[in-house]
Amino acid sequence: MTMGIDPKDLSEEDLLRELRHMHETRTETLMHGSDDALANHTVRTGELEQEYLRRHPERDVDPERLREGARQR
Repeated sequence: MTMGIDPKDLSEEDLLRELRHMHETRTETLMHGSDDALANHTVRTGELEQEYLRRHPERDVDPERLREGARQR
């Protein structure tokens, strides 16, 4: 069940804006939102993130964000 516009129908700019907004509001929703609000936030964030990954399967992964990179510090 998609809430709002289907992520596949969002422009790249809109998808990135929505993702940023969801990440900015996550803590507030976790700490102060109702159970339904938190569940909806989780679902929508997942939908947007999956669409981003679908569009960018070869995304640039920072080696320091990998387990091996973190151990080399």
